[in-house]
Amino acid sequence: MRIIYLSLVLLFTACVSTNLTRTTKPTPDLRTAHERNPNTTATYYEAIDFYKKLADTYAEIKLVEYGKTDIGKPLHLVIFSADAIFDAASLRQKNKRIILINNGIHPGEPCGVDASMMLLRDYAKDKKLPENIVLAVIPVYNIGGALNRNAHTRTNQDGPESYGFRGNARNLDLNRDFVKADSRNAQAFTQIYHEWQPDIFIDNHTSNGADYQYTMTMIATQHNKLESTLGAYLNDDLMPRLYADMKARNWEMTPYVYARTTPDEGIIAFLDLPRYSSGYTTLFNTIGFIPETHMLKPFADRVASTRAFMESVIDAVEKDSEKIAKLRRRANENVRTQNTFDINWELDEERVEMLNFKGYEAKQKASEVSGLDRLYYDYNAPFEKEIPFLNNYKSSLSIEKPYAYIIPQAWREVIERLEWNGVEMSQLTEDKSIEGEVYFIRDFDTRDAYEGHYLHSNVEVEKRLMKIAFFEGDYIVKTNQITNRYIVETLEPQAPDSWFAWNFFDAVLMQKEYFSSYIFEDEAAEMLRNNPELKAELDEQKKSDKKFAESAYAQLNFIYKKSKHYEPTHRRYPVVRVLSASELE
Repeated sequence: MRIIYLSLVLLFTACVSTNLTRTTKPTPDLRTAHERNPNTTATYYEAIDFYKKLADTYAEIKLVEYGKTDIGKPLHLVIFSADAIFDAASLRQKNKRIILINNGIHPGEPCGVDASMMLLRDYAKDKKLPENIVLAVIPVYNIGGALNRNAHTRTNQDGPESYGFRGNARNLDLNRDFVKADSRNAQAFTQIYHEWQPDIFIDNHTSNGADYQYTMTMIATQHNKLESTLGAYLNDDLMPRLYADMKARNWEMTPYVYARTTPDEGIIAFLDLPRYSSGYTTLFNTIGFIPETHMLKPFADRVASTRAFMESVIDAVEKDSEKIAKLRRRANENVRTQNTFDINWELDEERVEMLNFKGYEAKQKASEVSGLDRLYYDYNAPFEKEIPFLNNYKSSLSIEKPYAYIIPQAWREVIERLEWNGVEMSQLTEDKSIEGEVYFIRDFDTRDAYEGHYLHSNVEVEKRLMKIAFFEGDYIVKTNQITNRYIVETLEPQAPDSWFAWNFFDAVLMQKEYFSSYIFEDEAAEMLRNNPELKAELDEQKKSDKKFAESAYAQLNFIYKKSKHYEPTHRRYPVVRVLSASELE
């Protein structure tokens, strides 16, 4: 009996000892670098280490890796799911609203890096995340820029003490890379975006530019570019509530101060093309926000206001969860079935709203550098007044979608990007001549080097109905998909962020065959003798263009381009618009 008693005592002691060991396990230090020093932002390694500890501490949080970035390190995603489910498809089936938050795209603008760390920690600690919301957070998007840490490149900014650099490891501005996806960062983001299919997207930034009284300014997805019912909800309902909520949180905000000259003369809504994050997510009916804290406000205030905005969005989405789900389903179906797509926009100068704005008087004084007048904002002359706000864009170019596009398999970079973005494609099973609308590029402007490209704009095309030879393995893209906007805005050459605009098809712009003038002279002369209309056209060109009239080669080339020798593929856009299903049967 005594032996049994001693055994029970030893067993009880062991259990108590084990329980004490479990309950007294030290809690990891989850304070951030910013909380230790308000003028400090976390380094890349500190941020990732923080989230590893957070995921170890809370079952509702998981840290996962997606691919590699241009610096060779993986892109991390932190998933915060109240019921500890971390599969995107399963969460959508459970009718969760997914908010994707991106931080550190410009690592010199790190407010979101620190704000997100504290937000997730406190929401996990206090069990505060609503049951119907999942947060997916990219801790640091531009890892290469974050590792290129310095204290000077943000010339006009008030803190933090050190920060990263705007360019990534390839010196790309990643907020110009979303649709073209040159960087491995953007390619990994595309994987994240289409796996999680967020309802709301937030990309945290800090602004440059004018001075004013606000700490937080806001770029929302340009509502005119969103599907109409979704855009109306954003502009008429969601945005006013977010402005009111931020004011109640003592972080009153204003639209992004994109001023023609100075803010008191009026501000213009930013046109977020698909190269930018919120313009890219617009293509897939996601509401996007780019919070832009003001560079001249203290870093601690910028972090606090960024956190407040994310909390405002979470609260609004919790309340409107079913409405947002319904609107996005409707938007997807509308995009799938609509026939006409706007592919370029211009500012609507006639629709002017008045905005109550708190700024400082813009004045001029003599520059100590140049002696000329220079701008400054007078902090002794604050104002609050109504200013013009141009918040609307209108379509400047629209197109009717074809039944399908056909893309020759040779253009593999384009095909890869369509695949990454969830576009459904099939391939021809045999060689076949197919009739369709064919574009010829007649004119365009090209800007100087820009983000690794020479971007084309103001593209003019001539459209012809032609029969083109295609081959087994060439790709068919039908326009009956919820990705139609992405398809149209990348494959139509006149769209500002099309594959043509970004030089993916530049090979067709170069002529491959030419002529020797001294030999072609005789054939050209015979062509003129046999074709009076051609001669009249040549003479008219000489009368109207003195430079042309003085160039023998230009005149021969004019005739050459009318001859049987001129290559039919020069400036022929390779993607063909198929107008009917019968052509593919």
